[in-house]
Amino acid sequence: MSECGVSDRLFTIRYKCDDKSHLIIKERDTCLSCKTKDCNYFCPSDVYEWDKKQKMTTVAYENCIECGTCRLACPSHNIHWVYPKGGYGITYKYG
Repeated sequence: MSECGVSDRLFTIRYKCDDKSHLIIKERDTCLSCKTKDCNYFCPSDVYEWDKKQKMTTVAYENCIECGTCRLACPSHNIHWVYPKGGYGITYKYG
């Protein structure tokens, strides 16, 4: 039996992307003062990335697997997370 990594499992899902993000950074200045940039590490699908040039957190909401980790794990509670509107979001291939 072969071991399946996270990236292999992410390949089995389908995401119907809305044109508007369901993940919102509330205050950009909060991200600027954040020392640890935890969101770059706790998201299993790499939605958040610190852009050194623009000095902001970028949000690739198209990759979101709707686990909700970001709404709980951001130490500043600076991420507004809601489910995507009806008909959009993630569909799991195997249940």
